[in-house]
Amino acid sequence: MQLKGKLFIKGRILALTGLHIGGSKTDVAIGEIENSVIKTSQGIPYIPGSSLKGKIRSLLEKTKLNNIIEKNSHKENYICNCGKCNVCVIFGAGAGCSEDVKGSTRLIVRDAYLNQKTIEKMENKEGEFGNLHLTYTESKWENSINRLTSKADNPRQTERVPSGAEFDFQFIYNIMEDKDIDERFKELLLGLSLLEDDYLGGSGSRGYGKVKFIIDEISLKTIKNYLESNTTPINIAEKMDTLEIIKENENEILNKIRQALGEDENENL
Repeated sequence: MQLKGKLFIKGRILALTGLHIGGSKTDVAIGEIENSVIKTSQGIPYIPGSSLKGKIRSLLEKTKLNNIIEKNSHKENYICNCGKCNVCVIFGAGAGCSEDVKGSTRLIVRDAYLNQKTIEKMENKEGEFGNLHLTYTESKWENSINRLTSKADNPRQTERVPSGAEFDFQFIYNIMEDKDIDERFKELLLGLSLLEDDYLGGSGSRGYGKVKFIIDEISLKTIKNYLESNTTPINIAEKMDTLEIIKENENEILNKIRQALGEDENENL
């Protein structure tokens, strides 16, 4: 099995509600918010690729839960690490997977950074960020309510990225065989759709973490591109905006990928 090409999916993640992906608590100063969000060294919030990839994988595994339980002696808390199913192939198998079935991970998820337009609007307190009292985030007071006494037992502040913020994301999807196009790419799109109807980060059951994927561009680099030092990828789709539009044009997109890879293979014969 050899690498046939790399598919690049670029776009933005729009926070529809406040987003909290927790950061380190070791450097919190007195008087600062304890439940802080993860930030870059410049103090700007971002979404770690590991958080995004892990959440999508978890949601996809839930759709296959009966199969996973059946394969693994009916252990309901078992996480699939077979190395053979589509989820394991797309997202990778862990160290516990036997070497004879462990293969190349298809999906690379880059860290998603707050995009420049959002940063400028936040710093200038423009538009929906006009009342933002911190530079890039907001704080929200929360309480644990004793349901017997109605007493607020644990007042605390939580930091979150406000709704309206956009993060630039990039997925790199390695194509090794036909199933990567015919089955697994569709599975990846399913995972993104599931996430839009779930939540990213913490406190999702309390309204945090609703996000939307905006797809700006899907492009492909074949092995020929790399061998000829041609850094210009082949355009597959652009400005399709929503996952619904991607789904409507799924067959056309997949055919373009097949055609580009087929032409590359024919020229290499």
